[in-house]
Amino acid sequence: MKIALILGTRPEAIKMAPVYFELKKRGEQADIISTGQHRQMLDQALQIFDIKPKFDLQVMTDRQSLSLLTQKIIAGLQELFDREKYDVVLVQGDTTTSLCGALVSFYNKIPVGHIEAGLRTNNIYDPFPEEINRRLTSKIASINFAATAVSADNLLKEGITEKSIFITGNTVIDSIKWIQKNKTFDTTAVRQKYNVANGKYILMTLHRRENHGKPMEEIFRAVKKFLQANPEYKLLFPVHMSPTVREFVYKNMDGVKNVILTQPIDYIDFIALMSESSFILTDSGGIQEEAPTFGIPTVVLRNTTERTEAVSAGTAILAGTSEKEILLCLDCMTTEKCSHIAKIKNPYGDGNASQKIADVLQSYLKNPKRLL
Repeated sequence: MKIALILGTRPEAIKMAPVYFELKKRGEQADIISTGQHRQMLDQALQIFDIKPKFDLQVMTDRQSLSLLTQKIIAGLQELFDREKYDVVLVQGDTTTSLCGALVSFYNKIPVGHIEAGLRTNNIYDPFPEEINRRLTSKIASINFAATAVSADNLLKEGITEKSIFITGNTVIDSIKWIQKNKTFDTTAVRQKYNVANGKYILMTLHRRENHGKPMEEIFRAVKKFLQANPEYKLLFPVHMSPTVREFVYKNMDGVKNVILTQPIDYIDFIALMSESSFILTDSGGIQEEAPTFGIPTVVLRNTTERTEAVSAGTAILAGTSEKEILLCLDCMTTEKCSHIAKIKNPYGDGNASQKIADVLQSYLKNPKRLL
C-alpha cells in the first residue's frame, strides 16, 4: 500500500506525525508531501518528530492571496501525481493544503482519507476559509475520520454515508503522548527561558483571518485592562509569523507592562508552557483540544467554534471578540468557577487515534472499489 500524507502547516504536521509513524511501523509505504504553506512553523514541527518530507512544493511567499496559494498547490500536486502513483491520499483538517490535496486526488481518482473530519460552525465565513475547506473536503473524501461523535453526527447531517465515517479520537493526543515518551523537556528550564519562571502567567496565541482588524483591537483592549487590574499575571504571547498579525500585535501590545512577546515557540516548549500556565487565550482550534490534557482552561477568542465538545465539557469558554465579553471571561478565570476544569476528562480521545486510522486504512484498501 502506497500512501501519501499531504501537509503544509504546523498543526497538520503535529496531527499527521503519529499516523505516519503508525503506518511505517506496519510496513506500509508512507510518503510525506509538504506544500510548505507555512514554511517556518511547519519546518519547526517536522524537526521535532525527525520527519523529512519526501517531496516539498515550497509554495510559501509573503502575503500571497488564497487564490494564488490554491493555484500553486494544485499545480504542484498535479505535477507530482503525474510521476508518483498512490493507493490513497490522507489530508488533515481544514487548511488550503487539505482542500487542494483532496481536490487533486479526486481529479486523479485517488481515494482520500480525511483526518479530523466533521468540524463545523455552519457559517462559511467563520472561520474563513477553513469552514468551506473542510465541508468540501468531506464531500470528496472516501473515508472520513471523525475525532468525536459530534463530528460524526455533523457529517451524517450533510448526507455523508455512514459506512465512510469512523470515530477515532483526535491524533493531537497521540502526538502529545509521543512527545512525552520520546522527548525530554524541563518545565522549570522552559519557564526560565521565556521569562515566566516565577508567579502566574497566561499563554496567548492569535492568528485567524476573521480576527484581523477591529476584533483584534477589542481583544487587545480587554487583555490590557485585565493585566492592569491583575498585575500578578504575566502574559506570554508567541506571535504568529503572518505579517498582518505581527503588525497588529506589535502596534497594540509591544511595551505593555507584563506582556512578553516572542517569536513562535517550538512545539515541545509550547507543550511545557501550556502545562504550567494559569489559563490560555487563543483563537486556535488545536489548543482547544490540547489544553484539556493538562487540565488547563481555555478562553476562546472567537465568535464561533467547531470544537463544541470542549465548550460542552467545560474545558473551554467561548468569549467572542468584544472587549466587554472577553473581560467577563477573563475575570471568571481568576475565580473558583473555573477550578473544576483540571478534573475534566479530555473529550478528544485517549491517544490511540492513529492506530484506529491505520486499522481502517488497511481494512478498506483490501477492497479498493469500496472507496470509489
